[in-house]
Amino acid sequence: MGSLGTGELVIILIIVLLIFGGAKLPKLARSLGQAQKEFKTGLDEGASSDDKADDA
Repeated sequence: MGSLGTGELVIILIIVLLIFGGAKLPKLARSLGQAQKEFKTGLDEGASSDDKADDA
């Protein structure tokens, strides 16, 4: 099992385009970006609280 290649990514993009339609793709991409940002923020907050707990 390897990583996804260009061909696989193109096929996935076409399937997503067919399912969601072209009009909803920008909104979908925006919400995915916000979710990723919140996830990273949560990881950083969790790591900083773990560091504070280790110091105590």
